[in-house]
Amino acid sequence: MADHIRVAIAGYGNLGRGVEAALAQNPDMRLVGVFSRRDSASVTPLDSQVPVYPMSEIETFADDIDVMVLCGGSKTDLPEQGPYLAQFFTTVDSFDTHATVNDYHAALDTPARKAGTVALMSVGWDPGLFSLNRAFGEAVLAEGETYSFWGKGLSQGHSQAVRSVDGVKKGVQYTLPSEDAIARVRRGEQPELSTREKHVRECYVVLEDGADADTVRDTIVNMPHYFADYDTEVHFIDDETFARDHSAMPHGGFVIRSGVTGDGNKQSIEYSLALGSNPEFTASALVAYARAAYRLAQRGESGARTVFDVAPGLLSPKDPAQLRKELL
Repeated sequence: MADHIRVAIAGYGNLGRGVEAALAQNPDMRLVGVFSRRDSASVTPLDSQVPVYPMSEIETFADDIDVMVLCGGSKTDLPEQGPYLAQFFTTVDSFDTHATVNDYHAALDTPARKAGTVALMSVGWDPGLFSLNRAFGEAVLAEGETYSFWGKGLSQGHSQAVRSVDGVKKGVQYTLPSEDAIARVRRGEQPELSTREKHVRECYVVLEDGADADTVRDTIVNMPHYFADYDTEVHFIDDETFARDHSAMPHGGFVIRSGVTGDGNKQSIEYSLALGSNPEFTASALVAYARAAYRLAQRGESGARTVFDVAPGLLSPKDPAQLRKELL
């Protein structure tokens, strides 16, 4: 194994900056470069010594990078970049369009197997860590119901979907969980909750000059996979209000498995996150799974993978004996 795992970042927005910050906290990994579609001179990494390269040259670096962390959005970037880059690199990404994960997996798997790379997809906290906790809950409490609640917080993927709408200059989306629904689940009622009963989505939008507010609102609230299944509110604000009230990116949520065992004994498993920075936490998960992707590739594995396929020990810089001694 090399002294350092050589990592590069494809796409340098909030998530890319978070990945750079997370790599600085992992001494077994080293950031060797940033790739961007923007003019390289306009991209300023946190560490001024990190080189910035044009995305158009990325494939020429195949022999110099162990893992490429893809930091583009799920709506338009990753469906194109993921399968393309899997031809040259072991990759890890945070694809989060739940409705199309199997399609994306299939699109990644063929080029990755052909190239002998690992394409580790949908890493983050949901999908990602929440996915694992749903699986743990269902496996341990075979009779029961699983509930996922998100927020209150800013969703990166949904915010990007808002910003992709014609006429939107700036936009963010917040997910708000129903406190009543959470309380019912914690009491062990195992209620049947519709999508609309669990969450509300709130969007705050700054319009482009001349954009029609009604058209923008209708496009957002009817967007499939993102807003169509929810009660969605769209608020139009000015640049100053946006900068003052919507610059931070908190988030969080809960996964609860409510079940029964034996002679009707109620059991509950709950996992929660409270995040001061959604992109920085997601980036930290990506970096841990980048280590795992590298180790899988070193073993000769190839193809698309998800968090369900990765043993937890592969995420840690500690060796198996140290993990057993300190954490088991």
